[in-house]
Amino acid sequence: MSPKKVAAKTNVWSDEEKAAMKERAKELRAEERAGKDRAAGEKAVLAAHAAMKESERAMAKKIHEIVKVSAPALIPKTWYGMPAYANADGKVVCFFQAGSKYGSRYCTFGLTDSANLDDGNMWAAGFALIKLSDAEEKKIVALVKKAMS
Repeated sequence: MSPKKVAAKTNVWSDEEKAAMKERAKELRAEERAGKDRAAGEKAVLAAHAAMKESERAMAKKIHEIVKVSAPALIPKTWYGMPAYANADGKVVCFFQAGSKYGSRYCTFGLTDSANLDDGNMWAAGFALIKLSDAEEKKIVALVKKAMS
């Protein structure tokens, strides 16, 4: 088999994944220049919101408000092109992922291993979101507060 055919068969990254990796590399270069600049992070998150379709943007903005109020110590930033919130060490604690980013039928509110959520041997670290009602908002507030405890 020719090297060209082997390369074509072994390419496992989708166009969306490649774009996300390029976005992440761009974010890392920007973080290197800006450090933990809250204003720069806020600007990047608002730009990420602007790029979303309206229904996803509304959820992302609401989650942004929830995180700012529930965990004011978290620093807004983007992570793979999506809104995220990092601790003082710069590690992402939680994030919002628009469903359209990877062709999913739902958005995701996720938490990373930097979140203090440990609960026995298993716990949820990601939540599908189709709509954000008062009930979901309360759950997200509780999760963000627990993540920072």
